Amino acid sequence: MEKILVIEDDKSIARLQRDYLEINGYEVVIESTGDITKIIPLLEGVSLVILDLMLPSGDGIEICKRIQSLKDMPIIIVSAKNQDMDIVLGLGVGADDYMTKPFSTNELIARVKAQLRRYGKMKSAGSTTFDDANIVIREFTINEMTKTFSVGGDPLELTPKEFEIILLLAKNRGRVFSKEEIYERVWKFDSLGDAFTVTVHVKRIREKIEVHSPNTPLIETVWGVGYKII
Repeated sequence: MEKILVIEDDKSIARLQRDYLEINGYEVVIESTGDITKIIPLLEGVSLVILDLMLPSGDGIEICKRIQSLKDMPIIIVSAKNQDMDIVLGLGVGADDYMTKPFSTNELIARVKAQLRRYGKMKSAGSTTFDDANIVIREFTINEMTKTFSVGGDPLELTPKEFEIILLLAKNRGRVFSKEEIYERVWKFDSLGDAFTVTVHVKRIREKIEVHSPNTPLIETVWGVGYKII
């Protein structure tokens, strides 16, 4: 049974999340203060974190960063903060998904399952050695099997979704994908207005690449349409 840590100070919301997760076969642990010293011991055996941003004893953004530094696992932010900059910040520090309150419990469960399934596939791929799995575009190398990305031979750390966006575009080089189509392909949900999430992830990819290769962009914007790799 996979264990999920819910970090949420609103008791009614925490109970709602726990009840629906348990109905779907997950073990649930709740931490309501946001105190990082209490959170760290609870991470043992946890497969996914559902994190609120506004907590009485901690900053949700800093908690997200700390968890990411300690353990490689998906983090879903569920927050009442629904401004674009809040979403940009949450995704920018490494959260894998962002849902705003009020939220659909069915959609939350669907996203939890999708994240756990994606991380499970990545771990399986990472434990095996593969040959001839590279996609090479100029100085960029993408390995689909090991989920690695390098620029000029230097490995570049990407989040799982950042990698999947690059992989999707690289495998369909020259084809333009709309933001909505990228969201549906990578997140496995109907876009539902979440195209902004794709914009944030592409921005983060570009920022990371520019550190290593400032004069050679990888992802091209086709204004009014979407993105492609040329």
